[in-house]
Amino acid sequence: MNTKTYPNTLTPAQQHLIAGEYEQAAKLYEQAIASEPDIISHYWHLGLMLLLQEKELEAQMTWMLPLADLEEENIPTYTQELTQVLQLESERRENLEEFSLAWAIRQHIKEINNYDINNLLKILQLSFKIDNFEQIELGYLEIIDLLNSQNFVDLNLELLQQLLQEILETPPFNQSSIDFIKSCLPYLINTPYFIDVLPAVMKIGHIFKLPATAAHILELYLNLDANNLEILRHLTIFYQNAKNYSQGIETAKLCLSLSTEIADKIFAVHLILCSLLTAGGCWQEICSTSQQLEALQQEFITSQPLTLDEVRTLSLLTPSFAKPHIQDRPSDFRKIHNQLAQICQNNIQAIYHQQFERYSQRNINHRPTATYQKKLKIGYVSYALRRHSVGWLARWLFQYHNRDKFEICTYLINYNPADQFAEQWYVNKADKAHKLGITALEVAEKIYEDDIDILIDLDSITLDISCAVMSLKPAPIQATWLGWDASGIPAIDYFIADPYVLPDSAQGYYTEKILRLPQTYIAVDGFEVGIPTLRRQDLDIPSDAVIYLSSQRSYKRHPETTKWQMRIIKEVPNSYFLIKGDADEEAIKQFFYKIAEEEGVDSSRLRFLPQDPSEAVHRANLAIADVVLDTYPYNGATTTLETLWMDIPLVTRVGEQFVSRNSYTMMMNVGVTEGLAWTDGEYIEWGIRLGKDAALRQQIAWKLRQSRQTAPLWNGKQFTREMEKAYQQMWQTLSSS
Repeated sequence: MNTKTYPNTLTPAQQHLIAGEYEQAAKLYEQAIASEPDIISHYWHLGLMLLLQEKELEAQMTWMLPLADLEEENIPTYTQELTQVLQLESERRENLEEFSLAWAIRQHIKEINNYDINNLLKILQLSFKIDNFEQIELGYLEIIDLLNSQNFVDLNLELLQQLLQEILETPPFNQSSIDFIKSCLPYLINTPYFIDVLPAVMKIGHIFKLPATAAHILELYLNLDANNLEILRHLTIFYQNAKNYSQGIETAKLCLSLSTEIADKIFAVHLILCSLLTAGGCWQEICSTSQQLEALQQEFITSQPLTLDEVRTLSLLTPSFAKPHIQDRPSDFRKIHNQLAQICQNNIQAIYHQQFERYSQRNINHRPTATYQKKLKIGYVSYALRRHSVGWLARWLFQYHNRDKFEICTYLINYNPADQFAEQWYVNKADKAHKLGITALEVAEKIYEDDIDILIDLDSITLDISCAVMSLKPAPIQATWLGWDASGIPAIDYFIADPYVLPDSAQGYYTEKILRLPQTYIAVDGFEVGIPTLRRQDLDIPSDAVIYLSSQRSYKRHPETTKWQMRIIKEVPNSYFLIKGDADEEAIKQFFYKIAEEEGVDSSRLRFLPQDPSEAVHRANLAIADVVLDTYPYNGATTTLETLWMDIPLVTRVGEQFVSRNSYTMMMNVGVTEGLAWTDGEYIEWGIRLGKDAALRQQIAWKLRQSRQTAPLWNGKQFTREMEKAYQQMWQTLSSS
């Protein structure tokens, strides 16, 4: 039994207390009072023993008895003694995890001194432990008033930080919790404890998917430190995710104005560019900002600063994500990006030199011991193994892996314990699953400890933490698959592709070896489809009209592609265009209206759709379309798969870069070439032809329906066998090198 809050040498009464023999302890204190009536502490302990016997009224009367005879000026001293006795027992009960009893004892301290701020904080903390939600709300109100009304010199800042972090990590949030956080921040802002609060705010915004709440908390911080660059960066991203587009753009521009280091400027311009792309419509500014970003990247490569901290280092790669949305020039893009990736890797390896050397030594030792026959340990690392495009698509690999030949480990970055989808597919179906936070070294160490043979990164440059992990090379073989284009990090050995998604010339501008699977780099067994909620009559569209649909986020909306789409609508009588995807509603409407007017299309033929309540309903609602018009230079990926699964003809422009060939490889792997355009003009021609030829649309729909039985795209099991052969090939290459 835990007795650490009591002295090593216990009195007989204390021994009875520790043993739970409260009646015997009370008798000893009664005897002590009889023999030493002037020792007031005996009354405090006797009252405590009565309280523990649930004789609350008798306990209070016992405590009041000696106070009645005291001079008024002496009462505070003795009540402080009583408080210390109760506090000591409350702490002991908390150590024993008897939280309800600890909470009850502290309620009596509150009766003695309702302004004891540290006791009130402790009561609130214990209320969380016992799920007393009524008391949590009451505690918020009491503490907020006190914290706002006076400056507490004796405030327990460590306790305050612990409580604040607990609140930040325990949704749902309401106005009382936000007000409480607001009242706490002034006490913590300039202390070492505040650094522990920021990760919790990141968790609220990114894991619990409450970006507006996270933004509000960071706004409170800015009231105290308006020019904190790190906070402003996070705030920009939360504004974007919360669809507060104008504030996102404004805050990103403030980041740039406050940046002095070139690495900071690069990331600030990236934030501006992402904010503009996410809002949609601001194309002239998007192009000028993209040029500004490229100029800064070139300047950085030329100067190559030797010392960068981890945050600045990792901010170098993510800006590359924006460029392929604007131009289809992979050889130019990757030339710059690969140089930045090399610099990023060098810095990460220097920062974590000791760990990198340890990983490298074991990787060297792997070579002579590698055997083709061994059971391979495959690690998958990602933040997207959840309800995310990557999560929806990667699950079939987990479903069909041969567990006799492969041991599967998952490393879930930014894991959300409430995500049942992640639990079902990526925790339960793995031999070992690590539910991790957002620290690169923590992730790398787990991979190293598990002695992974082949590590698969599903994030590429969409997550800086994954870039750091791969740069450290905690596994002897590393590859990128699915999540995005290759990251260019030299420590990554392979980029998994197929015969279509990259042209033959691509190896010339990739640092990774392109490993082409025989048919497709992705396959699924299908998708869950809900009940449709979208009907023509609700959209005021005639039953005999031709409906075109484009369902993509705003950052894939390119004005040139939109012009092609308007020309198609113009040439197909009685046609309508449905537009769906996250964007600034007014900005994206003006973007389409302007181009429609320039191309002579009446805006009444455009319909802007809200987001659907779920992925399953979204897929069901695709069925309203006769033809889907893809985006370029950034194609659909998951959206293309969903379109083909729903048997809808698709028009896509095939480009050079990975993200402009996703729809091409998917169509080739269902055996449909109708709708594949190799020029801008062919895109328009296919769009018009499919709109006018109902019989052709039916033929394509029939082909797509039949493809479910035979096509590589819909055969997750066959795809898994091909991936496993690729893994064995990688391992065999290592063993023979």
